[in-house]
Amino acid sequence: MVALVTSIVASLVMTYGILWYAKRRPVGTPVTWGEAMVGAVYVFFLSFLVYGVVPHQWLTLAENEWSWRADRIMFGVGDIVRPQSQGGWFPVDITYRTISDSIAVLFYVVFVGGQIWMWAKWQNRDKDAEAKAQAALSRTSSFGRPLIKQG
Repeated sequence: MVALVTSIVASLVMTYGILWYAKRRPVGTPVTWGEAMVGAVYVFFLSFLVYGVVPHQWLTLAENEWSWRADRIMFGVGDIVRPQSQGGWFPVDITYRTISDSIAVLFYVVFVGGQIWMWAKWQNRDKDAEAKAQAALSRTSSFGRPLIKQG
C-alpha cells in the first residue's frame, strides 16, 4: 500500500512540476540542447512511473495483500450479481482478478487522458497568457476609465 501511494504521490508532484514550468517558460523561447535532454529524461521517467510502476504496484497490492486472485469469485450485493455457479441468475463468473485488472485498465485510461490534457495545456499556454492579458486590459474603473495604462 505504501509503494502504491508513494508512486501516485510522486507522479502527481512531477505532473505539477510540468504545469509549474509551463507557466514560467516564455512561449517561443528556443530550447537548448541541455534543456531538451533534461526535459526528455524528466518526461520519460514520469511516463515510466505512471504507465509502469503505478499499475504494477496496484496489481501487486490487489493480488498479494488483498488476495484478489483468479480463484475467488465475487459475490454480488444480495442476489443481484450472484453468478449461476453460486446459485444466482447472473451468467458470468466475475473474479476478483478481473476487477483488479479492470481497475488497472482504468489507471491507463486516466493517465492517457491526463497526458493528452497536458499536451493541450502546454501547446495552448500562449493563448492562456493572451486571454489573461486581454482580461487585464479590459478592466475599467467605476467611472469607465481603464485601470491599466494601454500601449
